[in-house]
Amino acid sequence: MSPSEFRDVFDDFEQQMFRLESLDFYVAENEREPLERFRAGLPQDPAWRRPWAGTIAAINARGASIGRVHVVTEPLTEYVIFEMTCAYPASVRAGEDVRILPRAIAERMGVPCEDFWLLDDVRTARMAYDEEGNWLHVDLTDDPEIVRGHVRLRELVRAEATPLLDYLSSAGLKPAPGSLLTPQEQQ
Repeated sequence: MSPSEFRDVFDDFEQQMFRLESLDFYVAENEREPLERFRAGLPQDPAWRRPWAGTIAAINARGASIGRVHVVTEPLTEYVIFEMTCAYPASVRAGEDVRILPRAIAERMGVPCEDFWLLDDVRTARMAYDEEGNWLHVDLTDDPEIVRGHVRLRELVRAEATPLLDYLSSAGLKPAPGSLLTPQEQQ
């Protein structure tokens, strides 16, 4: 499935969408400039989060929900700190339930290193990345065994993960200046 085909999945579910992320680095074209700004210690331009915040707002407006758990290695990588302080705060403000789970806890729980989107507990999109974090492809399936496994994983990791802002506070971090979108900026 191509990126543009996969984008249509975000409009093709009814009640809930959940993402499990397991990598400590992802390559995303829309993050290149913001990541460089982060590395240079410059404030973020909130405009780069507007498209995703709009997607979240549209999901919530139709009465559906979206959430994710990111399994992270501690100490945190530079990229994960960027993601948690510069990208995720706008997602949370837009209505996404973003939680963090330390990898050591996930490993003790038997959580596999796997990336997927779960849609309405009836379909799952398994994400494939190379070793550098580049997206290779996505496999969409409604195989009941795979879907049930991902539903169990969602319940397991959600129960143990910490909401983003609580995790940031416990790690001595806070949202980066310019990372939060006001409700007007989300549109």
